Amino acid sequence: MRDIFEEQESDDESPDRTADARADGGVTRPGRETASGLERVTNALDERFGEDFVESSPFWFPAFLLMALFVYGAIFWNLLISLTDYEGFLNDPNYSNLDFEMYVRAFNDPNVINASVNTLILVIGFTLATLVIGLLLAILIDRGIRFENTFRTIYLLPMSLSFVVTAQFWLWMYNYNNGVINIVLGVVGLGPIDWLGNQSIVLWAVILALMWQFSGYAMVVYLAGLRAIPDDNYEAAMVDGASTVKMYWRVIIPQLKGATISASVVLMVFALKAFDFLYALVSGYRPPAGTDILATLMVREAYQNTNWAYGSAIAIILFAMALLIIGPYLIYQFRRDNL
Repeated sequence: MRDIFEEQESDDESPDRTADARADGGVTRPGRETASGLERVTNALDERFGEDFVESSPFWFPAFLLMALFVYGAIFWNLLISLTDYEGFLNDPNYSNLDFEMYVRAFNDPNVINASVNTLILVIGFTLATLVIGLLLAILIDRGIRFENTFRTIYLLPMSLSFVVTAQFWLWMYNYNNGVINIVLGVVGLGPIDWLGNQSIVLWAVILALMWQFSGYAMVVYLAGLRAIPDDNYEAAMVDGASTVKMYWRVIIPQLKGATISASVVLMVFALKAFDFLYALVSGYRPPAGTDILATLMVREAYQNTNWAYGSAIAIILFAMALLIIGPYLIYQFRRDNL
């Protein structure tokens, strides 16, 4: 009988021990209060992202909400408007009948096609030319010239100016009668050139002005990359008998891949945002033929022609072009564990 009672007592105690073991494994122990929903979410975030993620949330989460509302929310709303026939303040958007009519119209509009081509020329031409000028300036400064800090400041100074200030500065320089550039050309017998009125060269005049402003930025990026290359690489190339040109072309420049990619992305994004520069340089919503880009066409359709749905569709096309630039760069940085 005593053995039977002892077995019954041990059976009565077994559920408690089982509950204790299950509590250690993550199951709530019977008879105890369960964790609140907020605590469970916090614990899950701790396990997934670490304690720093949760502890720092009061600092980044409000900014994240603001960005989500005013940036991504605005992009989504703009996308919805582009699927309607909204024409401005006189009526409200009708979200009950969404279609792609504005995109079909845009892809068949010669103005959009010309603006897209001009945008691509501006982005590619400006970026490549600025990278080349910035690389040459960086190599020149890296060679240990005198007054290095002074030259570096002079080259970087235009970057501190706004697009509007730069546009006004070059507007004076491009002046047909009194511009500095035409005065110098007149001295050497090349005569005055209508930089902003000639359809065949006006876009290149815009690219030249933007190059002047951003070549200093490319120089700083490349200079940082050059200073990060060990001196042993230079010495090894010189020992092998390589000339200065071959040393930079075959040994040094290939090691500047990261600097080139980073600078290219920033420059292309600035080129896509050049509306205020063009607006100030070529005077108004309707620039001369040959300089209309997607940004100027978007603003003109939305605010001058009061066709907000069509302007929103052009804005989404411009946004897609920006994603084609930023997306591969983010993937590249993610694969290098930089994100």
